[in-house]
Amino acid sequence: MRIALVRTMPHFSMDVYADGLIAGLKAIHPSWEIIELVPQAFDRETRSLTARAQKAYERFWRFPKEVQQQPVDVFHIVDHSDAHIVRWLRKTGRPVVVTCHDLINILYPENLQGSVRLPIVSDRLGRYSIQGMEYADAIITVSSETAKNVDLALNVNRDRVTIIPNAVDPLFHPLPEERSQAFRDRLNVPPDTFCLLNVGGNHPRKNLTTILKAFNILKQKGLSVQFWKVSDDFTDEDKRFIQINNCEDSIKYLGYLDKTSLVQAYNAADVLVAPSFHEGFGITLLEAMSCGTPVITSNVSAMPEVVGDAGILVDPKNSQAIADAVCWLQSDPIYYQKLREKGLKRIQAFTWENVAEKTLELYESLLS
Repeated sequence: MRIALVRTMPHFSMDVYADGLIAGLKAIHPSWEIIELVPQAFDRETRSLTARAQKAYERFWRFPKEVQQQPVDVFHIVDHSDAHIVRWLRKTGRPVVVTCHDLINILYPENLQGSVRLPIVSDRLGRYSIQGMEYADAIITVSSETAKNVDLALNVNRDRVTIIPNAVDPLFHPLPEERSQAFRDRLNVPPDTFCLLNVGGNHPRKNLTTILKAFNILKQKGLSVQFWKVSDDFTDEDKRFIQINNCEDSIKYLGYLDKTSLVQAYNAADVLVAPSFHEGFGITLLEAMSCGTPVITSNVSAMPEVVGDAGILVDPKNSQAIADAVCWLQSDPIYYQKLREKGLKRIQAFTWENVAEKTLELYESLLS
């Protein structure tokens, strides 16, 4: 069998999914041929109108045409943002699968606040692309939450939707104590300081403002705490909050870390705090649990189905509840260890081999 994996322009989270799926497919069915199709890359932040036009031509014409000409048995588009390609592939008569990671930007457009320069154009192109899923033979969603969102946003028969949860890279695992301590030493973390970690973007749905309010509550209690932010920096509004409340010395922006350093950060932190308002899945929750780091996350959206009973679920709007959860973990080492063990046990089901196995079953059902 020949499978065409249609990748998107370089994007960290989509690359994680594509790389993991391909590795899993090759591990369980090495005789099948997997063709990776990748569009030409363009700077996502460019202001050049010429470059934007070239990017649009590549995305909506040249690359779909190249994909259409591939002699394969099944097409699998790994990013729902490229689902417009499905329209091109209908002419081939071969099955087309699309993985939908989330529809947050469609159902909650305020998430795009300040992140796009041409919001009307971006919204229309985004909707056009995503609506291409209506013509797919099958849609994979990474959570039941995303499956429900597909029902809300698209005209799709539920029988065409299959839920296959994401997985976590085996590189994320507990490290020896000395390596975790070395990371804390590089940051000059005082002994017995309880360190909070957040990994990801700074869009409104990531809820950084509530985390900062919870952190300020902890500081006012006189607790020795630090907050580390990885990936996108704080917004200007959040930086003003940090300055006004004199938290500059205890809040550190660590920037974008490579995977090895990210594993160290998870291990060195005492807890991941990720109370997003909306997530299609929540891969950072798996990464933290895989490193033996307990998580505090939201009791809404997809987060409860990711962590199960292996994390603390809170109202994402309640900064006091988040602060109380941190205090609980800091003051109760027995509960802390119990939550750590639950997390390490839960992540064992989230492997790329499991993802690949279920995806292969879907391919075969379409071909039969």
